[in-house]
Amino acid sequence: MANGLESAVNASEQAILKQFENFFGFFGEAASICAGAVRRIFRGDVSVRDTVTQMAVIGVNSIPIVLVTTAFSGAVLALYTAQLFVQYGVGNLVGGGISLSIARELAPVLTAVVVAARAGSAIAAEIGTMKVTEQVDALRSLGTSPVQYLVVPRFLALVIMLPVVTMLGMVVGSFGGYVVAVANGVPGNSYVDSTRVWLTLYDVMMGLLKTVFFGAFIAIVGCQQGLAAEGGAAGVGKNTMNAVVISMVLIYTSNYFLADMMFGGKTSGF
Repeated sequence: MANGLESAVNASEQAILKQFENFFGFFGEAASICAGAVRRIFRGDVSVRDTVTQMAVIGVNSIPIVLVTTAFSGAVLALYTAQLFVQYGVGNLVGGGISLSIARELAPVLTAVVVAARAGSAIAAEIGTMKVTEQVDALRSLGTSPVQYLVVPRFLALVIMLPVVTMLGMVVGSFGGYVVAVANGVPGNSYVDSTRVWLTLYDVMMGLLKTVFFGAFIAIVGCQQGLAAEGGAAGVGKNTMNAVVISMVLIYTSNYFLADMMFGGKTSGF
């Protein structure tokens, strides 16, 4: 019995050590891939054709789902705030509050989450399939760097296109909030006027700057998980799921620290 208990304890210790090994191994691999990608970008080792293709696949194709998501998020936010604000006689504040929330938080975070679920998983699955079918090894044997060929175009595409898609999400989200707010008794001109007073260029630019970091996280995590895939189709599926989960955790975690740095001491409109 004592031997059995000792074996169980040893197994638990090994499992914990394995988790720590995987945790630090992930960050080491991700940092290496990120450094390699940034270095090649600054050296000009970029395939414009591949980058534009990825911009279309990752960014343009994500626009419809991002617009639907942000529009209804702005609408439901307006549904709650408009009724409450009108009830207490401060309906003229609805437009500014909704637009500020969308520009600072809702549009950047929701866009990043949607793109992580859609494009991040696709990146991990595509590169993972190439890894387990030895196509990545074939690239190396031909003297082509997987980082240059696979990571750099996706990294650039996400960093460039995520702010663009987010900007569209801000506009559509605010419009969705406008429609619902007006339907719940908020005057349209009052909504627009409060938006002009509260929402500043700084709020919009900082919201878009967040998505540059989010895009980098999605690209690096997706590529890292793809390049680390092993074990056939099951391994690709596991790493694809991990890419989405890790990307979302990084998005929400980093969002707090970015918001604190950008808006912690700023009360624009409040």
